[in-house]
Amino acid sequence: MKRDTQLSRAGRSHLGTRPVNAAIERASTVLAGSATELYNRPDGIPLYARFGMEAQNALKTALCEMQSADYCALTPSGLSAMSLATIACVKAGGHVLAADCLYGPTRMFLEDLLPSWGVEIEFFDPRAGAGIASQIRSNTQLVFCESPGSLTFEIQDVPAIANAARKVGAKVLVDDTWSAGLNANMLDLGADFAAQSLTKYAGGHSDVMMGAIVCRGENAKRLKLAEWRLGLCVSPDDAFLVSRGLRTLALRMDRSAASSLDLAERLAAHSEVSEILHPARPDHPDNEIYCRDFTAAAGVFGVQFRDWDIPRAERFLDALEIFGLGFSWGGYESLAVHCDPQLRRSFRDGRNGILIRLAIGLEDIEDLWADLKQAIAASA
Repeated sequence: MKRDTQLSRAGRSHLGTRPVNAAIERASTVLAGSATELYNRPDGIPLYARFGMEAQNALKTALCEMQSADYCALTPSGLSAMSLATIACVKAGGHVLAADCLYGPTRMFLEDLLPSWGVEIEFFDPRAGAGIASQIRSNTQLVFCESPGSLTFEIQDVPAIANAARKVGAKVLVDDTWSAGLNANMLDLGADFAAQSLTKYAGGHSDVMMGAIVCRGENAKRLKLAEWRLGLCVSPDDAFLVSRGLRTLALRMDRSAASSLDLAERLAAHSEVSEILHPARPDHPDNEIYCRDFTAAAGVFGVQFRDWDIPRAERFLDALEIFGLGFSWGGYESLAVHCDPQLRRSFRDGRNGILIRLAIGLEDIEDLWADLKQAIAASA
């Protein structure tokens, strides 16, 4: 089936005389029909609601169908998805390589907690590609990518990285939030685990927080074990909302991506702008890899403003009338943040100027452009 048809049907195992959406079952205890069934439930009947009722299972099934995965774990947030996948792969005495462009809270989790567990953390240049082999050791257990990178939008060469990691048995985890598992398939590209924040595009309406990890084959065993031992679960109401968001995911992503590319083109011609960081643009240094690995873009990109300082960036943000000021993205509303206060990098990223991240929503593009122009002028 084509993409839009698949999204309409994904996770809907009952297409007969039933409601088209999965039921919201609020439960903790699931009663057994007999003493034998206490420990041997019939197929489809969970031992306990933490393992998932109908709404959660429908969402898991949909996400697996989208990415041809064998198993999906749902978590309370995108960050917890990244943490769970990491925990499933590491143990004391190991070594983790992480892309220097990882989402800030993910980086904090790795730096603050892994050393206390006896795991060494080291960062690599997001554009290392096959060159990452020089940093891989015999005890490397995990290579953690985020493609495109958070804030600075580097595309990682996942097939090359996976090939190098495989030689020592290391697993590859990719934060795949930008593509939402729709516009790229990181498992097909060689990743062992693809994780995303469902809070973003999948939820799509800025009213739910959730994360997901998908994997295939033997990797499902270690992910499921870590998931169960940590007791992570999500509510049926939240799972219902994300499943509903999937039905319009392609429409919303296509609209925000098209608007982002249009606005990026207009901003690139503005005298105050020194660089646009959008992987789908031909002038992006990683555009060739983007064109190879992604089928479409997202609506989030970076803008560097020439010779601006933090006070001017704040004046620009304060002058915006349609763009909201807030973290996250992927909802129906456009957002803007200045990135420099949260940027932490071990490798030089070649930037020159204050970096603003724009997340483009579903508003009329002319209204958004007028808002950006007046805010730039007002910030002078």
